[in-house]
This record gives sequence, C-alpha cells and structure tokens, in this order.
Amino acid sequence: MKRVICLMLLVVSCAFGQAQKGKITIDQDQKITDLLAIYKTANESAAYYRIQVGFGDFAKANEIKSKVEQDFPSLFSNIDFDSPTYRVRVGRFKNKLDAERKFKEVRQKYPDAMLLQPKKSPR
Repeated sequence: MKRVICLMLLVVSCAFGQAQKGKITIDQDQKITDLLAIYKTANESAAYYRIQVGFGDFAKANEIKSKVEQDFPSLFSNIDFDSPTYRVRVGRFKNKLDAERKFKEVRQKYPDAMLLQPKKSPR
C-alpha cells in the first residue's frame, strides 16, 4: 500500500512539474508601438519649469541630490552637466504657478535655489 501511494505521489508531482513549462506570445498592434514612440518624443521636447538647488563637481552634485531626494522624495531630481559644473535640478512643472509654489518650499531648505524658466524651442 505504501508503494502504491509513493508511486502515485511521484506520478502526480511529475505531472505538475511538466505543467509549468509554457511559452507566451503577445501580438501587439503596430499602432501601439508607433504611439509610444510619438509619446516619448513629445515628452523629450516638452518644456518644464525646474528648480536648481545646487552645483559643483560630480561628488558634490551627488551629495546634494541625495539630500534633496530625502527632503523632497516626491520631486523628480537629476544631475545635468553644464560645463564646467554639474547642476542638481528638481521638478518638472508645466505651469509657472505650480513651480513658484514648490520653489518657495524648496527655498526654505535650500536658500541658493533658483527657479529656471523652460527653454524656448526654435521654430
């Protein structure tokens, strides 16, 4: 009886082990891929108000960025290289009102912060 139960358990476990294999294919309309490419291009060229909180060499910029990410975790932050220094900039604000509101808040913690206007794209 024990042998039969062990044999059945072995057969069942092998069946479940084989059932885990599979292949998934996704058929996606080409229009979705095209729309994603357009969306990415539009976002890259979009102009945003940003706040510059500090600058310096790469090590100092990384230090400032980590402090900013702790102080303002909801803000997008990155380091931009603008020769000869690295500049820490935060936020992506579509309109000036939102940018100025957040700028007041950031300025309390970082008094040297500057509000940057979006660059005008040439037409």
